[in-house]
Amino acid sequence: MNSLGLFALLLAVATLFGIINYRTLKLPLTIGILLISMLISLIVMLLNPLFPGYDLQQVPQTLLGTINLPRTLLDGALSFLLFAGAMQVDLGLLVSRGKSVAALAILGTSLAVGLLAVPVWLIFPVFGLAVPFSWCVLLGAMLAPTDPVSVVGMLRRLGLPPALQATFAGESLFNDGVGVVIFGTMIGLATGEAESVSMGDFVVRFLVEAVGGGLLGAVTGWLTLLLLRGVDDMQIDLLGSLALATGTYSLANGLHMSGPIAVVVAGMSLASKTGHRSIPAKSREEMVLFWNLIDEILNALLFLLIGFELLEIRPHLPPFLTMLVVIPLSVLVRGASVFLSTMPVHLRPGERGRALGVLTWGGLRGGISVALALGLPAGELRDTLLPVCYGVVVFTIIVQGLTMERVVRRLYPETAPPA
Repeated sequence: MNSLGLFALLLAVATLFGIINYRTLKLPLTIGILLISMLISLIVMLLNPLFPGYDLQQVPQTLLGTINLPRTLLDGALSFLLFAGAMQVDLGLLVSRGKSVAALAILGTSLAVGLLAVPVWLIFPVFGLAVPFSWCVLLGAMLAPTDPVSVVGMLRRLGLPPALQATFAGESLFNDGVGVVIFGTMIGLATGEAESVSMGDFVVRFLVEAVGGGLLGAVTGWLTLLLLRGVDDMQIDLLGSLALATGTYSLANGLHMSGPIAVVVAGMSLASKTGHRSIPAKSREEMVLFWNLIDEILNALLFLLIGFELLEIRPHLPPFLTMLVVIPLSVLVRGASVFLSTMPVHLRPGERGRALGVLTWGGLRGGISVALALGLPAGELRDTLLPVCYGVVVFTIIVQGLTMERVVRRLYPETAPPA
């Protein structure tokens, strides 16, 4: 099957699952698609032993191998998803909450890695699993970033105070890049390709990838706006935004910089005052509609693939039991990292408790975490970490995602729509 045929198949399946969800489950589209694809994956896994002469999982696993979620997401779709979210942020509010965003994205993500790695290193032996500490750090790096796709989509409908929305969205857009930098630094140590990783090595890599990526995104964004200034043509503006998203991400990866951070900064250039002056209002409206459509389509396909990636997990009891412990632990770690990184300094005393609750429960994980886990080298350690990571991701998307509105209404009753 060629690439077009595969894309058509995924769109058809996502559409079918969307219709089923609309007529039966009536859940948010992406969560409904995720649940249905997971259910079908479970049915295939349960029926497979009943047909010893035929492997029911072979065809879907072959298709998943062709798609290669880590490569598809990290080297392609992520550029569109992050750009779509970044270009619609309230840049003024984001800048005003810049200290909180930076603290959450950099310090909070780093704390989340360490705060999860240490206890899971102690938990694995309880269930008879021998996992080196470096691999526990990898698990922390996979689960530390919140998912911008889920978070930004959730913020659109919750009606949180604008300043908190800006903090939430800014963190989710930037912490992916930080998590990927930590993961990329540690993977060599975990697999034996590097003998040691010093703090100096990490700082240098962070400066090159994160800071360098941010500067690259600012430059490409500025150049694009400079070229588009005075051009009153909607189609050219749309082409320019596409070129900016794909070109920035590809160039950053080619220069060994952080593609996620670069494309976020580039997208935010369109939300700046210069961006508003350079692109006419009509073109901007059409551009927002276009990128919202791209976001919704890729979002649906991503959650479809996450559901089917359940077929990649080898069912073993010890990792499953570990997953049940790590799920509540990940929520506690999220709360601790948020509190320690930003609460005492950057939020007013009367706001800290409510904001802590929302930021903690709203820390959804998603495609980035699953893609990083699937990208681990094949072997026993991958088979151990993958179900743990997958379980946390699914829990946050389904349980936390579906109950987030209730949490917000409880903590911020003033945001509830009038009866």
